[in-house]
Amino acid sequence: MKNAEENNNYRIAVPSAFETVFSHFYFAENKTSLPITKTLLPSFQTILVFNFGTKSSLKSNQNSILEVEKCIVLGPIKHAFSYTLEPNSEILVANFKEDAFYRFFGNALFDSLPIHPDDLINENCFTLLWEDLQKLSDTKERVDYILNFCKPYLREQNAITMLLKDFQDESLDPIKVIASQINQTERNIQLHQKKIFGYTIKEINRYDRFLKTVNQIQQNILNDSKTDWLTIVDQFGYYDQSQLIHDFKYYMNISPTKFLKFQSDICSSKG
Repeated sequence: MKNAEENNNYRIAVPSAFETVFSHFYFAENKTSLPITKTLLPSFQTILVFNFGTKSSLKSNQNSILEVEKCIVLGPIKHAFSYTLEPNSEILVANFKEDAFYRFFGNALFDSLPIHPDDLINENCFTLLWEDLQKLSDTKERVDYILNFCKPYLREQNAITMLLKDFQDESLDPIKVIASQINQTERNIQLHQKKIFGYTIKEINRYDRFLKTVNQIQQNILNDSKTDWLTIVDQFGYYDQSQLIHDFKYYMNISPTKFLKFQSDICSSKG
């Protein structure tokens, strides 16, 4: 068992003033002599990763490997990927909520290909930000510094975006309801959803079902109770077991039984 002081990882809550912007920050460091690899569940959030110390790396389902030297943006995360913390590396991750990435950068990413944030704004301010953060040794100080840095760049939420974000009735189609409510075409609302969030309603509904399924399986593990796959299929509205397996392969590139076996190495950035 690794010493907790050697392998630190924890979430950091954000102040209420930023609760519509970030779900949380995540910190991890490796003070052991061996690399530590974890698999990150899809979250449909966009994340901003700052790396300090030794380079860390990301590995996609297609086995492409990217070294993280200073900072990258990744998202919305629609498929699981693994990340490796080399000895003496540490990362600080900002997890954007819903439309928050668009409110900063004026556009949403549409796949999980990594990009340096300076490439999105044609300036080197994130490189300069990383250099300032590098001088700070306390994680909370770094988070506070990032929050203060972000304030001037944050745009107000769009009215249509707020309607989409706050829609709660799972029995109704939000696109149809909102289009009717504000007298616009469904196509316009669909395009707005994709432009602002980086994913469609259909995509997020499928993912939400999968996430609820994973949470139930993890709860079964915590309760030391056996997972009955037919019960899971029925409980979460899958057509059959093959559709459930397909979703596990789609999001995580593993089968449900392999997920059970390796779940201790899997973590979620979902806030």
